[in-house]
Amino acid sequence: MTATIESARDAAPEISSFEKARILAQALPFMQRYTDETVVIKYGGHAMGEEHIAALFAQDVAMLKQAGVRPVVVHGGGPQIGAMLNRLGIQTRFDGGLRVTDKQTVEVVEMVLAGSINKQIVTEINKAGGRAVGLSGKDGSLIVARKLKRTMTDPDSNIERILDLGFVGEPERVTPDILLKLCDSDIIPVVAPIGVSREGITYNINADTAAGAVASALHAKRLLMLTDVPGVLGADGELITELSRAEARRLLDCGVISGGMIPKIETCMGAIEAGVEAVVVLDGRVEHAVLLELFTEHGVGTLIS
Repeated sequence: MTATIESARDAAPEISSFEKARILAQALPFMQRYTDETVVIKYGGHAMGEEHIAALFAQDVAMLKQAGVRPVVVHGGGPQIGAMLNRLGIQTRFDGGLRVTDKQTVEVVEMVLAGSINKQIVTEINKAGGRAVGLSGKDGSLIVARKLKRTMTDPDSNIERILDLGFVGEPERVTPDILLKLCDSDIIPVVAPIGVSREGITYNINADTAAGAVASALHAKRLLMLTDVPGVLGADGELITELSRAEARRLLDCGVISGGMIPKIETCMGAIEAGVEAVVVLDGRVEHAVLLELFTEHGVGTLIS
């Protein structure tokens, strides 16, 4: 991975000392805007699987901490979970288009999310000069979860039934004490979206949902949702740079926002209602996407406020 970064650096055009100073001076007002503010970053998708982009993401997070920001990373890992289930020969069952997580599957999910992926992210941030610590929603009862309930209406009979998705949960309560203590220090928390019920049952939680709940509990200034698209696209296919909650709701109702973007935007609006100042949906595959969003005038995604 180091060789990859070095090659990219060698290939990049040389920037003069004057130009570097000018860039830093231009970024200063934006750095001051976020000093001592909490920024929650949902990290996942293809950006996690590309070594070069993952290394740049780690640099961004380490720099945020150095600049006085309080970053908290919440990560996913769907592709990696699917790959591990295939390697172990564990069959995946779907009901109503949603993955059913049985006891055997949730053990693999926890192993991958709280184990290998979490520690890879922590290692990259530490290599970039930060001090990251990995934890899951089970640590310090950070995320108390309950079983997720979903209903489905049969198109023929119009009868509604409850889907049993097994050990899939949603946040019931987030206790941010442990995150606040880490943020008050020089440590960067990296959170795997695994929750535990009051009865001690382990639940897999959607990473977007977990990030929204964590950002709400911390009253974050920003929640950055790193995705695989530039942001929210309008009916003409062009990027919408800024949306109000009312405008986002209108785009949902008329079907402009569709597919996998629907739950993301609903999570964004829920976080804002719960006290997050603004949420940004942006493309995590863009180099230094986090710094471009926070420390430049116009950002690189869709701001919902």
